[in-house]
This record gives sequence, structure tokens and C-alpha cells, in this order.
Amino acid sequence: MNAKKTTRSPAMRGPRLHMITGVAVLLSALGWAGVVGAEQVQVVGTNPQQRLADAPEVREMAKPHGWYTWALTGITEPYPLSLQFLERQGNWYTPFIRPGMTGPYDIREWHGR
Repeated sequence: MNAKKTTRSPAMRGPRLHMITGVAVLLSALGWAGVVGAEQVQVVGTNPQQRLADAPEVREMAKPHGWYTWALTGITEPYPLSLQFLERQGNWYTPFIRPGMTGPYDIREWHGR
């Protein structure tokens, strides 16, 4: 069985070899720089059942003036009991208090104002 031997010209091997070597040296230098000067750091999420001792805690979210008016846009009184979650709404993302799609899907008229 004759295997066809492919050869590249020396002109093509040089730049490619230099580029690969340069990238490898750069990546290893960046990796070692992080190891040499690094302190002991805990990565959040690797042990999700345990909260970090010095992690900040948000105990209460101060809702600014007009927050409930904004959150209840397009909803008429009497407000359904299912909206009581707004009392416990913290400072995290919820799609309920953000404008959604436009057109016929805008049932709360967020975009019609």
C-alpha cells in the first residue's frame, strides 16, 4: 500500500508554526500568572447547597414611589389574589413587570401608552 505523502512548503510551515507556538506560550503564561499570584478564592455555584459566609444578603427591597402603579399597568381593580406575589417581589428579574411583545399580544397595553 502506497501512502501518498503530502508535503507543505517550508514557507507555509514557518508562519503557522510560529502562530501556534505563540498562542500556546501566551495561553500558558496567562494560566500560570493566575496560579502564581492567586489567593484562595471560592467559586460560587460549585457547592450550591452552602451559602458563602461573607455573601451579601438583601433583607428588604425598597420599592420606589409608583412601583405598584407600574407593576399593575393594564390590570383593573379589584386586583386578583394571585397578584399578592408582588408584596414579596424582590429586586430580581420578573417578566410580569416588564413590557412584553407588541401588537395583539400586548394585552396590558404597555406599548400603547
